[in-house]
Amino acid sequence: MEYNAGATKYDAVTNKLVILFCLDKMEMPLTENSIIEMCAVKNNWINYMDCIDLLYQLSEAKLIYKTECKEGEMRYTLTFEGRDCLSYFYKRIPNALRDEITNYCKTNRLNIKQSQEYYANYADADDGSYLVTMRIYESLINTPLFEIKIKAPTRQAAEEACKKWRQSAPNVYEYIFDNLINTD
Repeated sequence: MEYNAGATKYDAVTNKLVILFCLDKMEMPLTENSIIEMCAVKNNWINYMDCIDLLYQLSEAKLIYKTECKEGEMRYTLTFEGRDCLSYFYKRIPNALRDEITNYCKTNRLNIKQSQEYYANYADADDGSYLVTMRIYESLINTPLFEIKIKAPTRQAAEEACKKWRQSAPNVYEYIFDNLINTD
């Protein structure tokens, strides 16, 4: 039997446990957008507005820790108290939902990690071209690990560079590191 989020509503405590469980299963700090997308948008485990409010409540209760990361975005991670709370009460989350969350996290961990760590954006340049900024962030560091800026002749080229960055970022970084930094 598969879990159907639309069929039942859970109380606030269970919804808080769902967020804690997601953070535990993802095994990395998550941006607010990643949590909301995972819990409210893609899976409908929690109502969108409730999800935002529950993140605030969990942070206030010191069950999750909130830090500012890239571009002013916030990242959340479990605190010791949050992990402890989850270990005592995780059975309040229905088995089918726990299985669904576990499978979702296993399947989507890499994509979520890439979306949080590989940043790309473009802006108009004075000469009519577009300046594309591409960055790589480490999970807990507020400053970029790597940044490159290039000019693109058209908006379409800038958009394409941003799309390609997510897949090519690790290879670009490895190439530059090996050729400029690595002294082996």
